[in-house]
Amino acid sequence: MAVLALNRCNHPPWAIASYHFNREPKPIEISGVRHAHHGLFERLSRIVSMEDRAQQLYDYMDVTFQLHQWQREETRSSQKSLKNSYLRFLRGWMFDSNSIEGAVLKGWVESRIGLSPTFHNVPIPTLECEGYLQYLKDRMKGAARTNAINDQLDILYEYVQAELAYRFPEQQWRTLYRGINDFEEHQILEQQSKRRYLIQLNNLNSFTTDFERAWEFGSRVMVAKVPLCKVLFQSDMFPSSLLKGEDEVMVIGGQFEVEIQIGG
Repeated sequence: MAVLALNRCNHPPWAIASYHFNREPKPIEISGVRHAHHGLFERLSRIVSMEDRAQQLYDYMDVTFQLHQWQREETRSSQKSLKNSYLRFLRGWMFDSNSIEGAVLKGWVESRIGLSPTFHNVPIPTLECEGYLQYLKDRMKGAARTNAINDQLDILYEYVQAELAYRFPEQQWRTLYRGINDFEEHQILEQQSKRRYLIQLNNLNSFTTDFERAWEFGSRVMVAKVPLCKVLFQSDMFPSSLLKGEDEVMVIGGQFEVEIQIGG
């Protein structure tokens, strides 16, 4: 995985990418987001209900990025802008992580965290290969359709981190599951034992909280101890009327120590 010289958070990319970081995680803060939107996070801290906090975020995004104005306008371009808010990109990822929406989300990880994708429709071994250029084209197409999508995702990440702190105040990790058929999207760095591997995950990945559900997506299940600070989004944090997912968790990648469970 290529790491960039610069990012927009409080740890260097090479540190976040390492398995040592996963063993001893530290909070990741996107530069300036909490300060710029301190009013939002102060209000959220006073709201007891998870559903009400989610609605507060939705309303804040709606006003801050003028989604309500697009909704009232009748022009085709305005309707496209509305459809391509952060919710559209999350829905697009859940449908196909290698879509244009997926490229935009991988692009957020690349620009904010400093980790470049290793897979987008095809493996991306270097930043000079054709696969990386196609990813950049998809990323630019998607980002051009909406209003400050990276800024929207900055707020979303910080919101999710606050929610995880409310839900799991004494935890740093969660065990999550990913169904796979092979290692096409994941480079094996080391086989540590019969079923344990050190692998290179893509810069953004789909996991689930449900072990049994993971089997629906492959003949093997990858079991990973994921730092909460590497969770970009968890589908059950939003009301089902806004976003539906399959117990999905979107995880920032790097080097991960995983166990592989084989079906049959």
